[in-house]
Amino acid sequence: MRRYRIAFALMVVLCAGILGYSYATTSAGGAVSTYQQQADLPDDERTSVAEPRENVTVIAGHGQNGESAALVAFAPSGEVLYYDDSFHGYFDVDPVEGESRTVEYVAERNYAGDDCDGPCTISAVERVNLTTGEVTPIYSQVIPQDRGANWHDVDRLDDSRLLVGDIFRDEVYVVNTTTGLTEWEWTAKTDFPLSGGGTYPADWAHLNDVERLPDGRYMFSLRNQDQVVFVDPETGLQSDWTLGAEDEYGVLYEQHNPDYVPESHGGPSAIVADSLNDRIVEYQRVNGSDGDGGEWKQSWVWSDDEMKWPRDADRLPNGNTLIADTNAHRVVEVNESGDVVWRANTYAPYDVERLGTGDESAGGRSAESADLRSRGPNDSEELNDTATVAGYTPRKVTNSLAFVLPLWMSYADAAVAVLLAVSLLTWAVVEYRNASVSVSFRWPVRFE
Repeated sequence: MRRYRIAFALMVVLCAGILGYSYATTSAGGAVSTYQQQADLPDDERTSVAEPRENVTVIAGHGQNGESAALVAFAPSGEVLYYDDSFHGYFDVDPVEGESRTVEYVAERNYAGDDCDGPCTISAVERVNLTTGEVTPIYSQVIPQDRGANWHDVDRLDDSRLLVGDIFRDEVYVVNTTTGLTEWEWTAKTDFPLSGGGTYPADWAHLNDVERLPDGRYMFSLRNQDQVVFVDPETGLQSDWTLGAEDEYGVLYEQHNPDYVPESHGGPSAIVADSLNDRIVEYQRVNGSDGDGGEWKQSWVWSDDEMKWPRDADRLPNGNTLIADTNAHRVVEVNESGDVVWRANTYAPYDVERLGTGDESAGGRSAESADLRSRGPNDSEELNDTATVAGYTPRKVTNSLAFVLPLWMSYADAAVAVLLAVSLLTWAVVEYRNASVSVSFRWPVRFE
């Protein structure tokens, strides 16, 4: 055997071995499988799969191409309390007022019925009792998939009304689930230029979060405009309250799930999953109060070496922050000093809720009033306003790759796979060039 064959064979074996090891030891996908297996066992046979924590923790994971998408709940003991994967994506999850172990969630699955011209999605709001497993449908719509179909957040206003963030229509509306009537609506297209954001009309604004504030205003997240906006349902957009600006990546970069902390809890402030800056950041409203003027100033930021595209952060009453770190496939809880004190591995978590602590960050205080310590990727290094400013493309490219790669494959594995493919192709070319038989590509084919 020629020496080059030995070299190529060693390279192929090495690359294949690395990929095989990664496939066999994938933690995120394996964790989801473990949760499902545990949920299938009788209650008295389940074992702890997470560290004990006070009260129930619920995680909504959106998965990848329908793989490993699951709604999973951990009991305070760390055992799996509930598991469901009947949808191919789970997004917002909220506690139900007056219920200790019941939540409402937003989810989606593909739909191909006669009432849909082409591929469609069912976006649905459902309620589930985590103890009994009883599911109650609340509201749903069949939506075409031609331009950003799904809902990522719905906020309950009262017993019969929901505030819906509609990505497909780039708008927010209030629907009465008893009558089916739309009682109020706001569209981003009336206040923002179509030349900004994504390519119109396909996923132009990507409106991924809606929240009613204690003072009656609404707060929305326009991911593709890099802005969190505030709307008075009577007077419209409050432009002087807007947090961020398009392409000002040092403030926000395609953010998700902002939580509002009112003045009564040390705010006004907004805790934001600053996704493409790979950080959780909080901004304090200064020289103003709820509903009044002022400006936003960064008051807290947290990140570490693992963080990749976080999409939710809730401030808990004890001062800790619960974080869904999507492309690092984990949920972490960090304390007031910035140390990780709890972790659960799960594939692509989108939203996380700790029951008994209030809806999202409603029970927590602002970072400024709680004197929280900022942390950056280098362990205890504090961040300033420019320390995590993202570039124009690298993070966006790498995070987009996460939705294309197989469930078990990391970025490093993808590089190894490319090396394997190049090695095999090069080997084939070398073998062809060194072959004693040549082929003449004429018709008919002749061997010389």
